[in-house]
Amino acid sequence: MSGIVCAVRGGPGSHPTIERAINLAEEKSLSVYFLYVINLDFLAHTSSGRTKIVKEEMQKLGEFILLRARKQAEARGVQVEDITREGKVRQEIIKLCKERQADYVILGHQSSDAEKNVFSQQQFRQFIKQIEKESQSQVIVTEEDSE
Repeated sequence: MSGIVCAVRGGPGSHPTIERAINLAEEKSLSVYFLYVINLDFLAHTSSGRTKIVKEEMQKLGEFILLRARKQAEARGVQVEDITREGKVRQEIIKLCKERQADYVILGHQSSDAEKNVFSQQQFRQFIKQIEKESQSQVIVTEEDSE
C-alpha cells in the first residue's frame, strides 16, 4: 500500500490540511488516509469519573470530522479511508504511516499565535524529522491562510 496520511483534529484549521491532501491525492493518484486521534491524557489530571462519556463524545466528534473529510474527497473521486485511533498523536501518525507505507504525511501549519499550537516550533520541526526518519514518508506542512 501507499498513499497520503492526513492527520485532522477538526475546526477551521483543518480545512487547508484536508484540501492539500485531496489535491495531492488527485495529482499523484494516491489514496488518502484521514486520521483522527483521541488522546485522553488530559483526563489523568482530573478526578472525574466521566472518562467513558468523554471518550464516547470525542469518538462521535472524530467520526463527524472524518465523515466530512471523506465526503469532500469522494466528491472529487479520491479513494479515501477514515481512521480513528486512541493514543498519543505523534505515535499514532507514525504507526499509520508505517502500516500503510505512506508516501506523504500532510500536517496543518503552526499558528503565528504560539498559544494556539500544540507543539512549540522546535518540537514541531523535531516531530517532522521523526516522522520522516521512522516512516520514510515525506511530510508536507500546509501554509497558513492569509485570512
